[in-house]
Amino acid sequence: MRALKYFSILILPFVVWISFTNKGWMTHLPAIVFFGFVPLLEFFISPNKNNFTKEEEQKEKENKLYTYLLYLTLPIQIGFLIFFFYVIQEPLMTSELFGRIFGMGIMCGVIGINVGHELGHRNNRFDEFIGEFLLLTSLNTHFLPYHNGGHHFNVATPEDAATARKNELLYTFWIRSHFSSYAEAWKLENNRMRQENLHWLHPQNRMVIYTICNFLLLLLIFLVFGKFVMLCFIGASVSGIILLETVNYIEHYGMLRTKNEHGRYEKVKRNHSWNSDHQIGQILLFNLSRHSDHHYNGSKHYQLLKTLPESPQMPTGYPGMMLLSIFPPLWFWVMNKRISN
Repeated sequence: MRALKYFSILILPFVVWISFTNKGWMTHLPAIVFFGFVPLLEFFISPNKNNFTKEEEQKEKENKLYTYLLYLTLPIQIGFLIFFFYVIQEPLMTSELFGRIFGMGIMCGVIGINVGHELGHRNNRFDEFIGEFLLLTSLNTHFLPYHNGGHHFNVATPEDAATARKNELLYTFWIRSHFSSYAEAWKLENNRMRQENLHWLHPQNRMVIYTICNFLLLLLIFLVFGKFVMLCFIGASVSGIILLETVNYIEHYGMLRTKNEHGRYEKVKRNHSWNSDHQIGQILLFNLSRHSDHHYNGSKHYQLLKTLPESPQMPTGYPGMMLLSIFPPLWFWVMNKRISN
């Protein structure tokens, strides 16, 4: 069954478990695997340019196994968070401490935020709720209001906090994107409350509820496990958020929609996002790397996303591009010549 390949995501909790149960260099195994082995392997595996036929697409759309796998990530994420709260208290060298924190951070980014993103696009409350819960495990609940109501609307324009401008440094983008999207999420929800004639503090304001939940989660961790564990959890969450913002950076770097004679931006097309068909990152990130089609149709389930000739292509997969982006001169040298505008 085609859905089974996405169960490769279970490699992540496996290597994190090894990190949590060992000392020394093995605490860094999640980083070594996902930012060492994966980018290296993608140089030797041909990109996947195949799309489903119409008949296959209909069949795979009705296959619930794709969604059940997303549901499975929730107990895995919660279980590993609780495991993390205990193992981070063991006597550790500083490097081992950071290895375990970053391992949990990769879980927060890949499962907490990425799967939360996929479920947050679904048109039913149950899936959205699981997505919200996953995002809460990364302290990044504001992602959904801005991503769905702001990013998808303003993508590839200067108005979008999550679109990196040409020659913008990754490190300044982290700060601009995260804090601007947080402020925009409040604006979007406050505007929605005004349109419904409700006070901004009304319980229907998602940002109010999300903020309360974030503080309650931190308070619970503090009361049960103490200050040190709470700070380590914040460190893991920040790591996950940095991974998210790095992905945001590479997905739309330098993309710019044109304006018509009336001053309105053209519709979002498949050439307004960078695409990657490199297979390992594609599978481990639930087809997130077919980002061009995702922005063309945000409600399309991950297994159905297509690759098309008009989508600008990354030279390698997401993990490799993320590594490249941390070296700005090299990133600009590789990517600026690929930008058509």
